Formats: sequence, C-alpha cells, structure tokens
Amino acid sequence: MNHGKATVFMGIRAFRIRPGGSAYLASMTTSRRTSLALAATSLLCLPAISLAEVSPISDIPDNQAFVVQSGAGYSLKVPDGWSRTGAAARTTFSDKYNTISIETRPSAKPPTTASVTKTELPTLAKRAGFQRGTVTKQTRPAGTAILITYRALSAPLAVTGKRVLNDVERYEFWKAGRLAVLTLQAPKGSDNVDPWKVVTTSFAWKR
Repeated sequence: MNHGKATVFMGIRAFRIRPGGSAYLASMTTSRRTSLALAATSLLCLPAISLAEVSPISDIPDNQAFVVQSGAGYSLKVPDGWSRTGAAARTTFSDKYNTISIETRPSAKPPTTASVTKTELPTLAKRAGFQRGTVTKQTRPAGTAILITYRALSAPLAVTGKRVLNDVERYEFWKAGRLAVLTLQAPKGSDNVDPWKVVTTSFAWKR
C-alpha cells in the first residue's frame, strides 16, 4: 500500500501525486494541471454501476446432452443433469438461474394471441421486474403454439437468495381440451436460442 500518495487515472495512464501535494502541482505546466483536473472531474461524474443490475450470462453449452422426460400427457427433452422438482401436472427443471417448467391443465378452447393478451398478460405483469415483450403465433411439431416473451426477476437462489433479471419465453400448446404451458427462463442476454429450440420442438402430446 502507498501512504501519502494519490493516483489520478487519465485514459489508460496513471499519474501519482507525490507527498507535498500543492508544491508538486505548482511545478507542473498549466496545461498539465488542467488535464489532470479534467480527468479527475470526469471520473467523479461517471454513473454508479450496481452489480445487482448486471445479470450473469448463463449460456447452455453447445455440447449439452438432452434427455427425454415425461409428465401428465406429454414428453419433452431437457438438458441432462438438471434438477427436477414438482409433480406430474407441474414440473420444473433447473440449473441455477436457468429453468424450464411445464404445466398442464384442462382448457375448453385453444389460446389465441388476443385471448392471451387480454387474460394472461395482466397476471404476468404482476411479476417483479416485469418488462413486456411480444405475443406471437409459433409452429412446432406438436402444433401451433402461442408464444409470450417478457422479462422478469428470477426466483431467489436457494443458497444466496440472489435474484437476476431473466429473459422468459412462455409457449402455450393446446390439444383436445388440454393446455400445456412451457416456460423457459435464463438470465438476460444469455444465448440459448438453439437449446431452447431443442426443448420446444421436442414437446409432444402423449396419446
């Protein structure tokens, strides 16, 4: 540790102010003193960055293996090694902030972009940190699905209690009076396009 000295950073260079402070500065040229003062002022004006606002990137590896899991009237592939919790009608697979959950329930009519926007978005908007995305119609091997994208805070980690802002994709599949809601979540900015496509295209109804 250096006692009695102060350091001013300017660009990628650091200028150390020696003991004697004002006498040392007085020996500098006027332009040099002005440059140092401007550098110090710029640093003070930088906005504070909260580490809590920075989401950890949690990409699923390209070589991730998948396994088939079954539930109440459906099957789908999920990453091998993820923990599984819940019952047959509502199951969650997770690895830290990455989660895949699926829920099935009776539904007299298939969902539409209009019905989802009217009835479900208001409920989803109550989640902490909610940021609305889009509501679109998607085609998968299991049939047409309604996709809702949004952002929201994750559930707290069991060990640390920390929460991060997640990107969320919610797919709603319907067949013969049954609705399956498949929700995929990962920290904001994660590149899980291909793994999530593996999951959503693998979803299948059991006869």
